[in-house]
Amino acid sequence: MPKKGFIFDLDGVIVDTAKYHYFAWKKLAESIGVSFTEEDNEHLKGVSRIKSLETILQWGNITLSDEDFQELITRKNEDYLSFVNTMTKAEILPEVPRVFQFLKEQNQPMALGSASKNAQSILKKVGLFESFQTIVDGTKVTKAKPDPEVFLKAAEGLQVAPKDCIVFEDALAGIQAANTAGMLSIGIGDAVILHEANYVFKDFTEISNEFLYKLISAS
Repeated sequence: MPKKGFIFDLDGVIVDTAKYHYFAWKKLAESIGVSFTEEDNEHLKGVSRIKSLETILQWGNITLSDEDFQELITRKNEDYLSFVNTMTKAEILPEVPRVFQFLKEQNQPMALGSASKNAQSILKKVGLFESFQTIVDGTKVTKAKPDPEVFLKAAEGLQVAPKDCIVFEDALAGIQAANTAGMLSIGIGDAVILHEANYVFKDFTEISNEFLYKLISAS
């Protein structure tokens, strides 16, 4: 059986933490007088905390001191973590456990490739921490997606060549990062937004074990 490297983003792919980011950013944006919709939130998916806040400030034409900027970043993360602390296994998205179990049975190594600095605590909360051979999160990278750094480090950790890696992502920036890394990209979500991916599925309920087997077997 060939060995591929399966790399998963976290938010919106494995667990539904994307909604918590939305709640926290919306609360922050409205506190400084900037309206914030779910459509606005799409632009922040897969983007670092600092870049996200810079974007919101641009939308509101707001300039802040470094101190105030840092205070908002801290407040957003505290709000987000207060949501995260209530998480259970119920937050795992549909069919993710089946996919993980199938890949484990096929002896395929798995990595997490996420911008989240909270990735490890979230994985422990939902009982998936042990599923990954390597975890590359926001504490281990300096460049945000669409830079491929996070996925290249994940491939390195798995000891699998980038060309043999398959990335599951829900953000366009993540798909672009995977493509730049020379990996196969699979979008999870909206096909219109994720049109640059090699494949797009609404969620893992549309990804069969047969499809996964074909990915493993492909030379």
